[in-house]
Amino acid sequence: MRRLLVALSLLAATLWSAPAAAQARNQLGPLCTTDTTPADQMIDACNKIIALKVFRGEQLATIHFWRAVGWNKKGDYSKVITDATEAIRLQPSQAAYNLRGSAYYDKGDYDIAIADFDDALKLGPPSGTIFHNRGNAWRGKHDYAKAIADYDMAIKADPKAAFSFQNRGISKQALGDLDGALADINQAIRLDPSLPQPLINRTAIWRAKGDLDRAIADGSEAIRLAREKPPANIMTPPNSVLISGYTHRALAFEAKGDYASAREDYKATLAIVASDAGSKANQATAKVRLSLVTETSAPIPRDAPSPATQPTATPAPQQKPGAAQLPSPAPAARGVRMALIIGNGAYAHVKALANPANDARAVAKSLRDIGFTVSEGIDLDRSAMQKITRDFLREAARAQVAVVYYAGHGVQVDGRNYLIPIDVELKPGTAMTEAMIDMDTIMAGLDDQVRTNILIFDACRNNPMAQQVASAGANRAIEGVSGLAAPASLGSGVTLGAGTLIAFATAPGQVALDGEGANSPFSAALSRHVGTPGLEVQQMLTRVRAEVVSSTKNKQVPWSNSSLLGEVYLAEK
Repeated sequence: MRRLLVALSLLAATLWSAPAAAQARNQLGPLCTTDTTPADQMIDACNKIIALKVFRGEQLATIHFWRAVGWNKKGDYSKVITDATEAIRLQPSQAAYNLRGSAYYDKGDYDIAIADFDDALKLGPPSGTIFHNRGNAWRGKHDYAKAIADYDMAIKADPKAAFSFQNRGISKQALGDLDGALADINQAIRLDPSLPQPLINRTAIWRAKGDLDRAIADGSEAIRLAREKPPANIMTPPNSVLISGYTHRALAFEAKGDYASAREDYKATLAIVASDAGSKANQATAKVRLSLVTETSAPIPRDAPSPATQPTATPAPQQKPGAAQLPSPAPAARGVRMALIIGNGAYAHVKALANPANDARAVAKSLRDIGFTVSEGIDLDRSAMQKITRDFLREAARAQVAVVYYAGHGVQVDGRNYLIPIDVELKPGTAMTEAMIDMDTIMAGLDDQVRTNILIFDACRNNPMAQQVASAGANRAIEGVSGLAAPASLGSGVTLGAGTLIAFATAPGQVALDGEGANSPFSAALSRHVGTPGLEVQQMLTRVRAEVVSSTKNKQVPWSNSSLLGEVYLAEK
């Protein structure tokens, strides 16, 4: 970014020959157009210059650009976009497009960001900074090959670009190339040992490699550097480095079994104000993980076998009104592969469903047959459903592959997805969502960047709560007559994390069929194909989709979205 600011600085030096008051020229100009000016002073000075109404065209564009820089320092990306847009209207420039694209990136609007970076590259000579920033947006979209290509261009333009080496390493890690990732991250650290960000990324690599002591050491050094000298780069979102550092060190502490230290780091993460999409996603994960480790009393010794791999001597006691089975052991040679399976059909206060219990049992059996450790719950009330979900999320911290399958009623409320326990009852004056299970919580609890997550929801039946909503006069927006929202609208900063696939029994917002036989059309097809040896998971879902479309005569079309980082096989080849 700094190299693009230079051109604007040269223009700013000529601004003050315009007919404005001498005092305003001498005092306001440098405050507005110097990137080291504190944000509030910069914005105030630019406001006063604009209020003079003496500048036009390219000069006024420069002032709007610098005010956008001030807003960027504060993390107010909507105002960055507004000022950068006005600067572009008055006089398009590489710097303005780059700044606006970076703001869209920080808001999580990656496609718009890429369009702005494309326009910036068209306006001037190739810029390593813009290639780097566009690489970030491709990485946000999980298109790691394009991200790496852009980082290559950035490094070619500036072989000492530490951040480009760092982010290329992150992309290689996402593609499973841990050694290549480590080489790039190490180079970034060699180029600038004072940067905390590469150390944070190396923390994640060590955790993925299982070297938790090194992960914790790197996380601790990153936090020390970030606290000692906050990042000066104006393109770094406020507080984002500390939030990331505490989150990654907490995950390493948790994986090691040091829950007390993990709790302190998660609390530190949540105590910091987040402004950008990445930081909000980290805080969403921290919130869920904190609640899980807070409930955990005794730490697990580092070298002890994971509880998830140990046989259960006795079955779980009956939980009224439903039953939840504890995990069965999985063969250790395959690594820890865990599944949470829930089927809710015996609803007490809304329309009952005949098939979810059968669906859940069929899918659970198919996964057990291929070696998964399965936590199974049938017809669970809210308390039982919450417990089995939280127990699973806690144990899944040590899994290599996690599968979540739910059959039953599901709804959208204010664009968020909720799974419905069998005891749900909406009463006048009650909060609707308090009676349900938030799907965002499940996704946030699994979003730690070192696991493959497969989430499958046969939960798009007709809205079971329409009459209750109307009679209760609820003031929250329950959408339409049917199921779940697309992952893009998951809310709370939760996004489809790298290494995750999510599948719905039908297209988002559409109605899935419960079926006339013992199973729903979707679950019948899923249980038949999920255990097929050597069938990659996305190919498996394609077969499921084709079978459902055929059996329902095009009335139901299953839908999925993936950020998986390679081929995933649930059953061995």
